[in-house]
Amino acid sequence: MDYFVKEGSVVRTIWGKSDTILFIFAGAAAEFALNKSVDWLYFTGKLPADPIGRLFSTVRYAREIVFAPKDAAFKAIDVITQIHRGVEAKRGYSIPDWAYRDVLFMLIYYSIAAHELLEQHLNDTEKDEVYDVFYRVGIRMGLKDLPVSYAEWLPVREAHLSEDLQKSDYTEDLFVQYKKHLGAMRFKVLLEGQKLVVPNQVKQLLNFKNFSLLTPAVPLYKVSRVMKMDWLLRHLLLPSDYKDQINALNIHP
Repeated sequence: MDYFVKEGSVVRTIWGKSDTILFIFAGAAAEFALNKSVDWLYFTGKLPADPIGRLFSTVRYAREIVFAPKDAAFKAIDVITQIHRGVEAKRGYSIPDWAYRDVLFMLIYYSIAAHELLEQHLNDTEKDEVYDVFYRVGIRMGLKDLPVSYAEWLPVREAHLSEDLQKSDYTEDLFVQYKKHLGAMRFKVLLEGQKLVVPNQVKQLLNFKNFSLLTPAVPLYKVSRVMKMDWLLRHLLLPSDYKDQINALNIHP
């Protein structure tokens, strides 16, 4: 079987563990709220109506692509492209290319950040593996000006963080919606989790302190996984409505 991501790849390890995916989800939720193109999802009304579900669906699409045979992965990517083209047609103009790149860049960055938080640091070869997977997703989507390697991507990512993020009314509203849909306790856990993975530019714009209340809990959590108690994080972070979906994220790489 010719898979989009080869068996044994570190990318399959990252995207085969629900706790790692939840930190990818948490970081993306913070950064996406600051993106200058977030108004596109407000245009459809779907993001403010179900922000957790919409972000979760993005993560789920990415995960499905990672584990799919090449032909099925291409079809999934094409479906994503078609959905966005439909939104563009309704609004009457195109989503900026840089906005597509930003979402792709988030998946790259938080894949690495979440894995390094919960597992171990990735070497340069492994980071190139992560980048290559999402680079190929971007190429299939027809995105332009994508750096060809992880090393070349790093300064471009920094430029995007400087140029494409701003705190706006959409940011404030999205965090209100996160709290509404998660509840006060889970929202607090989300914020503390975000502090562990988001880059400094995001922390500054959201007025996050560098210290997270979850920092002392990370080593304990690693022990809890050995003791099969890691279900607790999944229970704390997301409502029970997502229980089955979260459990389904665990796949042997």
